[in-house]
Amino acid sequence: MSIEVKVPTLGESVSEATVGQWLKKPGETVALDEPIVSLETDKVAVEVPAPAAGVMGALVANEGDTVAVGALLALIEDSIAAAGNQPPAPRTEAPVAPASDTMPKDAGTSGDAAVLSPAVRRAVLEYGIDPSSVKGTGKDGRLTKEDVTAAAQAKQATPAPATSAPVTTVAAAPVAGRNEERVKMTRMRQTIAKRLKSAQETAAMLTTFNDVDMGAVMEARSKYKDVFEKKHGVKLGLMSFFAKASVLALKDIPSVNAQMQGDEIVYFDYVDISVAVSAPNGLVVPVVRNVDKLSFADIEKSIADYGKKARDGSLTMEDMKGGTFTISNGGVFGGLMSTPIINPPQSAVLGLHRIEDRPVVRNGEIVIRPMMYIALSYDHRIIDGREAVTALKTIKEAIEDPTRLLIDL
Repeated sequence: MSIEVKVPTLGESVSEATVGQWLKKPGETVALDEPIVSLETDKVAVEVPAPAAGVMGALVANEGDTVAVGALLALIEDSIAAAGNQPPAPRTEAPVAPASDTMPKDAGTSGDAAVLSPAVRRAVLEYGIDPSSVKGTGKDGRLTKEDVTAAAQAKQATPAPATSAPVTTVAAAPVAGRNEERVKMTRMRQTIAKRLKSAQETAAMLTTFNDVDMGAVMEARSKYKDVFEKKHGVKLGLMSFFAKASVLALKDIPSVNAQMQGDEIVYFDYVDISVAVSAPNGLVVPVVRNVDKLSFADIEKSIADYGKKARDGSLTMEDMKGGTFTISNGGVFGGLMSTPIINPPQSAVLGLHRIEDRPVVRNGEIVIRPMMYIALSYDHRIIDGREAVTALKTIKEAIEDPTRLLIDL
């Protein structure tokens, strides 16, 4: 008996997806609820689980195909029936292959090329890494791009073994010409490109800047980080401070937390912050909801969970839905200053950057302080310049004097 595998409901307003990668091949055994194919939607990658246990049958859709919700993807055959259709194998002893010609593979580990994502495949080829030699840190032990990069760095750092006798080498022939690689954009990357370009063309976007003395926050983190992690089981990061500071600004300046819908402006009495997270397939912005009611620990736990889900590809459509304001931290990549692009239909985005020691004047004297540039890009159709500058100044003051976060000032 054959069981059909169909494209599941993918979320509100999402009617189709692209077949990203088949995780199981015809003839392979599948368990109930085991992921068998990855689908790429406009926002996230979705893994389709097996509706029953059995043997993987015919694949109806190929990788790269666009499929609608409810479309047939593949068939799963009953394991007993599938075994009955196979001719009996001759009972002859097969010669044992030399160890050098074999490479162990385990469908649940990072060494199985069948479960490597396109990004991981490219990284494996680029760095010349044997995937079976790297332990995966992704979901179900799968290999991530970060795992391959770390293995490549470790390989470069390891000195070559010394040889006691001279070795004659032959210089490799130079490669003629220059090579190019043409890779089709993923559906997520296409959507990111369209949305960002649309934001530039639709919104009257403007960016205002300020700088922040991070000394007080860094001192607080240094003083309480161990106690905080021991009590809450999560590290005390910078994002919770900036999220709380943003809440103060958004409550004081409601237009920064508003959206334009048609000829109306919608003001929200709650704060749902989209946090930009780097994923293997591009930048994603899961939403931390009701930040105005969350504690520092709750915010840090939510961000840590989303970061893990982004890395192993388990973010859902619900994780991405909504958001009234965005925080993007380019500082983790070493960015000094940027003009972040609004995340439609939101009206503002806060950009954070790297912290570096700079000379500043304090009480008439030049001193060295840990400084960060912050930027607020906003839709000038809704937010006036005075409001944007005031909101950014409120964030600056709250970070430089964290006591304001406690007394709502």
